[in-house]
Formats: sequence, C-alpha cells, structure tokens
Amino acid sequence: MNLDAIIKKINSCSQTVNRYQNGTLFTPKLIAISKLQPDERVRAVLAHGQRCFGENRVQEAAQKWPKFRAEFSGIELHLVGPLQSNKARQAMQLFDVIHSLDRPKLAAALARLAQELGQCPKLFIQVNTGSEPQKAGVLIADCDAFIADCRALDLPIIGLMCIPPVEEEVGVHFQLLADMAARNGLSGLSMGMSADFELAIAHGATHIRVGSAIFGSRVPAAKQSPA
Repeated sequence: MNLDAIIKKINSCSQTVNRYQNGTLFTPKLIAISKLQPDERVRAVLAHGQRCFGENRVQEAAQKWPKFRAEFSGIELHLVGPLQSNKARQAMQLFDVIHSLDRPKLAAALARLAQELGQCPKLFIQVNTGSEPQKAGVLIADCDAFIADCRALDLPIIGLMCIPPVEEEVGVHFQLLADMAARNGLSGLSMGMSADFELAIAHGATHIRVGSAIFGSRVPAAKQSPA
C-alpha cells in the first residue's frame, strides 16, 4: 500500500505550484479508486485512515460498501464510471458524489429523483475533451449549454470531470477543462489519475482519482477471494 507516498506527493506538488488559500495549503481531495480491488486491500486502506473512495460500477459498489460503512465511519463514496439512467435511483441512494453526468436524459432522471427523494449527490459533468467517439462525456462545443440546462433543473453541479486521450498531451486537456469550469463559475475539477495526477494538480485539480498507485494492480473478479 502506497497511500502515504501518494499523500506526500500531493502535498509536495501543491506546495510547488503555490496552491495556498488564505495562507493555508490547498490540496486536492484524494479519491482512492477501489474498483475490482479485493476486500482485504480496501479494508487495509480504510484502516490506514483513508475515507474517500471511488467506484466505477453501481452494482459492485452496492455489494461492497454497505458492509464497510457499517464497519468504518465517515466514508465518502464517489461514482467515477458511467451511469445508466435505470441505475440512477440506486446510485443516488449509495453515492455522495457522481462524476459522470454526461447527457440530458440522465440529467432529467437525476432531477426527477432529486425531487422525489428530497436529496441529490453532488455532481460533476463529464466532458469529452478529446471528442473520442468511444468515450462518454459532453462535447466541448455543447458543454456551456449543458451546464446551463443542468442548473435550470436545479441540479447541484459542483464541477467538471475529464479523462484525457491516452496518446495526447494530458496537460492540454486539463487546461481546457479548467478554462471551461472558470467561465461557467464552477470551482470543482475532477482530473488526474495514477500516472498524471501531479500534472493535474498543477492545472488546478480539486479532486484526483488514484487507484493502482495506492492498491496495486486490480484483481479480476474471478480471482478474488470470496467475501
């Protein structure tokens, strides 16, 4: 487990780029991505004090996190993977933050459920900064209008999220996201993963998503020990 080393890198990078607010060092929130990680690894990170975790699939999170929440207090759970509209109700009841709002149909479903349930997780809009056809996310050209539409639905939009193309300079995409957030009055920037979170911090990330650098390589579900 490399949690302490990651936290040290986050603090060091934040100091290097002079991220201070009112004299206090601002460090982005570390989301430990626990998808496909066996329970013993997740429990070890929880026992070490980490309380913010991310999952990619609603079903996996529903199987994993109720028992951990019964065992550990103060857990904050983030959905960082795609969300199907038919899983929206379950996601809203399970997650504290959703990073993958990416289309009008899902926005409408979340708004309807928010009225029905009387609560809604905080939301990031996912932006497809590389216009990749195989990847989810609002296109750059549509982003400003989509933000306005979500606000008109009274959804609690706190920021933008992106996953840059693998073969392009990620810093360009981080800056694109930061510029879009700034012109729309959004302070949250969910960007940066195990290989590039230091660069994301330099571009203003407020939330970074780190998995393998904390837990090690993911374990396919068939190879995990029975819960």
